[in-house]
Amino acid sequence: MTRKLHLNVNILNSGFLGSAWRHPSSDPRAIYDVNHYVRTAQIAERGLLDAIFLADTPVLKDNPARRPYQALEPTIILAAIAAQTSHIGLIATVSTTYNDPYNIARRFGTLDHVSNGRIGVNLVTTADRDTAANFSQDVHPEHGARYTRAGEFATVLKKLWNSWEEEAFVGDKASAHFVNTAAVHAINHHGQHFSVKGPLTFPRGPQGHPVIVQAGGSDEGRHLAAQHAEVVFSVAQTIEDGVAFVQDIRARAATFGRDPSELVFLPGLATVIGGTEAEAKARHEELLELLPLDYSLGRLAEGLGLPIEALEVDGYLPEDLVRPAGASHSMFDSITKLAQRDKLTVRQLARRLAGGTGHRLLVGTPEQVADSIEEWFRAGAADGFNLMADVIPSGVEAIVDHVVPELQRRGLFRTEYAGDTLRDRLGLTRPKWHHPEEPSYD
Repeated sequence: MTRKLHLNVNILNSGFLGSAWRHPSSDPRAIYDVNHYVRTAQIAERGLLDAIFLADTPVLKDNPARRPYQALEPTIILAAIAAQTSHIGLIATVSTTYNDPYNIARRFGTLDHVSNGRIGVNLVTTADRDTAANFSQDVHPEHGARYTRAGEFATVLKKLWNSWEEEAFVGDKASAHFVNTAAVHAINHHGQHFSVKGPLTFPRGPQGHPVIVQAGGSDEGRHLAAQHAEVVFSVAQTIEDGVAFVQDIRARAATFGRDPSELVFLPGLATVIGGTEAEAKARHEELLELLPLDYSLGRLAEGLGLPIEALEVDGYLPEDLVRPAGASHSMFDSITKLAQRDKLTVRQLARRLAGGTGHRLLVGTPEQVADSIEEWFRAGAADGFNLMADVIPSGVEAIVDHVVPELQRRGLFRTEYAGDTLRDRLGLTRPKWHHPEEPSYD
């Protein structure tokens, strides 16, 4: 095969399972220690993975009395990782609702230079309403308004990253000519949400601009992905759902004049891996026993956008349950489909999700995990996966030391890094420069 898988590791604090921090191999303080993230990234790089991914929520949530959370500011962690790795891509999440595009363009553009072209930015609109109070806001914007702002945010980012032409930097000592200022352009953006003059303070980075990543299953989220994203994270429980999602976004991308093949789709995939199927199930059961029921129910309620009191623990979700305003579209749909497909009670559903919210979970041997990855890949339901290990770093080591070699034996995954940048790893072209005041950005 010429087409190869793309694999990221999502460093979800101590692990995907809410009880990961209680596992004997875990250090409860690890999420506050940058070395935890550096070590995990180094393990992933040893396995030739495309990138590590850091989620972020700029508010203290996720029941910190019961489990770790996304605590440290992700771009600072990426800078530390960049200094101690050489090849692996580095992706961090940014809220388009609670940031301005100029500071994000400057921060991620700087990281792209610092890392020699290994940076990606994951744009999210922030669903958590409590975040507003941390940013001097009384009201969290409604769903449609957040996505309108996100679309303009992405447009301004690209304009700023294109504010320097390729040859703008001169650095000619003999003539004392440092920068060709005629090739540095104000962007003069005036829109509904932002008014930004520009330009940025430095030239384009090694990738042209950082890889733009997006995750969202709503109609507005799909529209944003189709218009701006280069990598799309998704939630899918079945191959049929995965294929339908990919086909929909590619078709939408074509309407924006984009090449649909220039998008990379990476659904979330949680893993619990053992040397035998029995060992994997025993590890999973051990972690489930360490997970308090009240926490699992709370996470389930959050994924559904419901108060926990609305869940009848030993009953079923109503078949006509309507997604509440403010709930994540992709998570709500994934959870309810799973509950209906497997006829799970609320208690069984909470246990199945194990403190997660909607991503597919595989419990088995490296060969079984590789079988499923290959099946989805060949069916066109995924170009690869955003992997979420049960416990970090031991679960990442299981992926690198056992799943990756199996995929390599099947000719599905690289045996060495090729190229220099994250774009090279993902098979994405370097965007050509074009003037930041051209209408094509919108």
